[in-house]
Amino acid sequence: MLKQFDRKQARQKRHRRVRVRVRGTSERPRLTVFRSLSHVYVQLIDDVQGRTLAAASTLQLKTQKSDLGAAQAVGRAIAERAKDAGVAAAVFDRSGFLYHGRVKALADAAREAGLEF
Repeated sequence: MLKQFDRKQARQKRHRRVRVRVRGTSERPRLTVFRSLSHVYVQLIDDVQGRTLAAASTLQLKTQKSDLGAAQAVGRAIAERAKDAGVAAAVFDRSGFLYHGRVKALADAAREAGLEF
């Protein structure tokens, strides 16, 4: 009998598969994205020490919508906070989400603001 996954379980399976290869260090932390229906969250994580170096979200920015503009604002905010933390480059972890829409907008805005990945 075949085991069927719902969308959430399929995303979690993709995320676990990618996390085997993607590791963040203090010089090049992992930039991880979580996208819910209402908000977008992003963190810079040092996996070696198990610490979050910087974080940003649409909740912190107090945006009413979770659209492409809000995702771009979060991308610019995390790039700014990464500079403050002394981070110039990161490893991008899309957490099993498709590189499309809000995830892509966030990544492009972070790149334009000076964060390399």
